[in-house]
Amino acid sequence: MTKTNKIKEFRIKRNLKQTDLANQLNVTRYAVAQWETGRTLPRAEILIQLSKIFKCKIDDLIC
Repeated sequence: MTKTNKIKEFRIKRNLKQTDLANQLNVTRYAVAQWETGRTLPRAEILIQLSKIFKCKIDDLIC
């Protein structure tokens, strides 16, 4: 499983739409879609926020 799939997996487990997650992170839905398809990667600050939203370690998102 790739890190992009992990972000999507965590998002779906939390019953969040891409738009919901984007609003929490102050980014566009397009940015979330880009991470989930592997076209771009979230910045370090975003990874920290993602780990707080998903209640997981950053390692769980990227390893």
